[in-house]
Amino acid sequence: MQPVISPGRVQRVRYVSQALAGNPLGDPAEREVVVYLPPGYEDDSARRYPVVFALPAFLSTGVAFLNWAAFQKTLPQYLDELAAAEPARALIAVFPDGFTSYGGSQYLNSSATGNYDDYLLELVRWADATYRTRGDGARGIMGHSSGGYGALVQAMRHPAVWSAVGCRSGDMGFDLCYTRDFPAFCNAVERAGGVDRWLAEMQARERKSGEDIAALNVLAMAACYSPDPALRPLPIAFPVEIETCARIPAVWERWLAHDPVVMVEQPAVQDALRSLKLLYFECGRRDEYLLHFGARRLARKLDALGIAFAYEETDDPHGGTWYRHPVVLGRLAAALEG
Repeated sequence: MQPVISPGRVQRVRYVSQALAGNPLGDPAEREVVVYLPPGYEDDSARRYPVVFALPAFLSTGVAFLNWAAFQKTLPQYLDELAAAEPARALIAVFPDGFTSYGGSQYLNSSATGNYDDYLLELVRWADATYRTRGDGARGIMGHSSGGYGALVQAMRHPAVWSAVGCRSGDMGFDLCYTRDFPAFCNAVERAGGVDRWLAEMQARERKSGEDIAALNVLAMAACYSPDPALRPLPIAFPVEIETCARIPAVWERWLAHDPVVMVEQPAVQDALRSLKLLYFECGRRDEYLLHFGARRLARKLDALGIAFAYEETDDPHGGTWYRHPVVLGRLAAALEG
């Protein structure tokens, strides 16, 4: 017989963020934050736990980690299995909502979208005050795609906050992963007669096309990486000319400054990564966004710098890799146990 796994408890909390109040897009400052409490949390009021923040991907939110799907488990189910197999490594987990009207925030502060880096740090303080976390030194962060990017960059920027990071197929190697969508963006905007017109038409369409999603990805990334309050109709600088799809070097350099493969060249980032208990990242070698090339570049640079890391490559595309959650959770739990 299979053992009966006592499930943890999932809370869906309405949280009002000061960091997101008055954001430029008028997106809600009140967000639904999902919190997973491990089995036995209520039984031992003295026990404190490591906490892991799981960041959703672009066009997703924390509640998506709860969604049932055929032949796969939810993230709380994987957390239950971890707690059942290794009770000493049970985790509290927090699933934030970093969604914007453009589809995502990259978990960065931006004058075009709002202060989503500050929002995450605000949630860390809230989680520590509300639940029995172990606090500094026992806090991990993970995510896939844009969530993986957010997790990695958070660890690079806030070493005093995060102790371990697990990045799955995170955005990096920007010259490959984003440029494939530039022609779709230029075509869509040119046909609509302007980026503001295209955006309004796209948002009004009940059914979004593949070109819509590709163009939206460029718009969202520009809002995160190259906002410009002086520009109109949208306060965003775009990295390409609409008519020719030629890159605009000054704007493109602003994007590259956010690329983890470039960021790792900064001494402060290197010091931050050296301080981690775990730096883990992985990618599928069939990734449609070519993120495995960016991951390989990062691994090569880390190796040359003598920074400890673990990198795994799987025979996977970009999506459909939820089965990898136990690998990342197990690594994070082991790193945060001590």
